[in-house]
Amino acid sequence: MPTPRRRRSVLPLTLSATALLVPLAACSGGTFDSEGGAEGGPRLRVVMAFPPAQAMSPYGDDAVTLSRLAVIEGLTTLGRDGAAKPALAASWKRDSAKVWTFTLREAAFQDGTKVDPAAVVRSLTAAEKASPKPRVLSDTDLTVTAQGADTVRIVTDEADPLLPQRLANPSLAILSAAAYTGGKADPAGHATGPFTLAAVKGAVSATLERNDTYWGGKAKAPGVDVTFVADGTARANALRTEAVDVAEYVPVSQASLLGDGLVHAFPSARTNGLSLNTAHGVFADPAMRAAAREAIDSEALVKAVYEGRADTGQGLLGPGVPWAAAARTDPAGRAKAADRAQVARTKEIVLATYTNRPELPEVATVVQQQLQKRGFTVKQVVRDYAQLEADALAGAYDAFIQARNTLLDTADPVSYLASDFTCDGSFNISQLCDEHVDAVVNEAAGTAGTDARHTAAATAEAAVLGTDALVPLLHERFVQGYDDSRVHGVSLDPMERTLITADTHAG
Repeated sequence: MPTPRRRRSVLPLTLSATALLVPLAACSGGTFDSEGGAEGGPRLRVVMAFPPAQAMSPYGDDAVTLSRLAVIEGLTTLGRDGAAKPALAASWKRDSAKVWTFTLREAAFQDGTKVDPAAVVRSLTAAEKASPKPRVLSDTDLTVTAQGADTVRIVTDEADPLLPQRLANPSLAILSAAAYTGGKADPAGHATGPFTLAAVKGAVSATLERNDTYWGGKAKAPGVDVTFVADGTARANALRTEAVDVAEYVPVSQASLLGDGLVHAFPSARTNGLSLNTAHGVFADPAMRAAAREAIDSEALVKAVYEGRADTGQGLLGPGVPWAAAARTDPAGRAKAADRAQVARTKEIVLATYTNRPELPEVATVVQQQLQKRGFTVKQVVRDYAQLEADALAGAYDAFIQARNTLLDTADPVSYLASDFTCDGSFNISQLCDEHVDAVVNEAAGTAGTDARHTAAATAEAAVLGTDALVPLLHERFVQGYDDSRVHGVSLDPMERTLITADTHAG
């Protein structure tokens, strides 16, 4: 759901509390004491920013919501470094370039049936055949077969060193047989996570109950009552008035009003960048792209728009990619920047961005001022993202500001580099087509081994930066809201896949 534009004003506290408490009370379950807590401890009250868009289907963005609420699991999960770690698969091995064997742990679904190879085959095959197909499978095909009592064999159509990371994607969650009816997949009561999805009230609320048979041990909270509220100010006000325990994605404009005890900022994998059209117009000239890069003052952007709650642009991969800084190399072959007089003789450039992320229009205004100071004549176009995407991908703008998740669906930046900066890339807003960039990205894509792949990705990053096709503006920090004196175990995940876990509890 689009996020409202950033606002400095604060809604009345009574409005946000009333709006949130009504659906929470309606969907809460359990036996309550005089303090409103359920037996075994208080239930968690969570307000989330994005309501279900596909009726909690695991094959779209709702899968991320289910993952953030600890409802679903896959064969693997991801560590902080992006490497795959065991989840429903206790171990795995690569038998050949295209063949892998995964050994399952002993676990049960929330409906009491056993997690076995047949269930894995069923779930991954259903995801493979889903329409639309999950993004994580858009560039690969899987063939899954049962091998004995506790192992599955997965064959990919091409060599895929990222398969264990790919299988951690929430859209590849493993569900029980009862989940698959009428051509759909229903995770409610049929997943394996520490919390069971018990009820969903449209785009308003959801109720989760503790899964007492969870293989990883019982969750510390007896249940979670979730409300979906798009307005960031309303979410912040609900946290301030203690109508909720956890508020997802607190707007930067509200963070300073809430205070450090209620807001927790941490690096994200999002890079806000200025994509420059390398194929047409003013920025087809590398010297003009270099002049635009030199015009940008990242520190001023962080201070003016994000009130210090962001990180200055260090490259394509920011602090939310923990290994990036150590692996990064300096870009080579950058063009010499055109001087101010040359820049001033160019025609007007069109700078576009979207309203769905509330800070971006303000970022665009500051960037416009910085480019004008360098001599450019700049016209802004600011609209809803859905109105801009097709034109942006077609190269209709000279410059485009976007907030991009650089870890995408496989938690590996190579797929981001391939989609955004290669000749055949599906999200190449900068229209870049460079033989050297293509070669190093392709080499990185075929590299196996965590450390070697990180090195290859850093080489590819340097090649892209050397073209000035994208100027890094800053790296966003996520801001989650909760009172750390009474709420514990909230996951601050740069990859945005976890929020509530088995360890999250209030009291």
